[in-house]
Amino acid sequence: MTSAPQDGPDPDGGRTRVLLADDDPLVRSGLALMLGGAPDIEVAGEAGDGDAACALARRLRPDVVLMDIRMPGTDGLEATEALRAAPDAPEVIILTTFDTDEHVLRALRAGAAGFLLKDTRPEEIVGALRRLRAGEPVLSPSVARRLIAHVASGGDEALRRRNRARERLALLSDREREVAAAIGRGASNAEIAGGLYMSLPTVKTHVSRILTKLDLNNRVQIALLANDAE
Repeated sequence: MTSAPQDGPDPDGGRTRVLLADDDPLVRSGLALMLGGAPDIEVAGEAGDGDAACALARRLRPDVVLMDIRMPGTDGLEATEALRAAPDAPEVIILTTFDTDEHVLRALRAGAAGFLLKDTRPEEIVGALRRLRAGEPVLSPSVARRLIAHVASGGDEALRRRNRARERLALLSDREREVAAAIGRGASNAEIAGGLYMSLPTVKTHVSRILTKLDLNNRVQIALLANDAE
């Protein structure tokens, strides 16, 4: 994806094509109306369940799917896993009323690029889509706090996560591990470039190599792994 500012439309005129997946037609209509007012965002289609979302994503090839969790048949978590496992997968942002630890972690580990609650203000949802286009993770503050608590939780499982994460990060070069650690702290590509004294294209190359070496889907998964290793 090309770079864009966090709080304004993409200066190159590109549009982010979004597929809405929610079983409530009123929610879909509200989202479509809200997003339709942004000049750099296009609603490509709507789906009422996970199966329809997967089928439409294959046909319409949106940039992003805004995905509810609780839907009839194939739910949003299963649909996210299916979408992200496919070649040329769209990004997925979970937009839901459910923010339990299980839902958050399963969605992010499945490859979702972000997790927002439905009480998120409209302008923040638009801003989230722009941040995603800029290659940044998208998490509600409450979700970010849950991830921090998850990483900080003690016990044998935390130790196993830490050991597994450190083993995987050992596959990276020293520079790549520095980039992964910065992603884990929530730094953008521009911030990483400034902090590690490298060019923006070099940062993007390192991020791509990390994703390939560790067989990960996106920056959020890098951040999860980096935090698990702490």
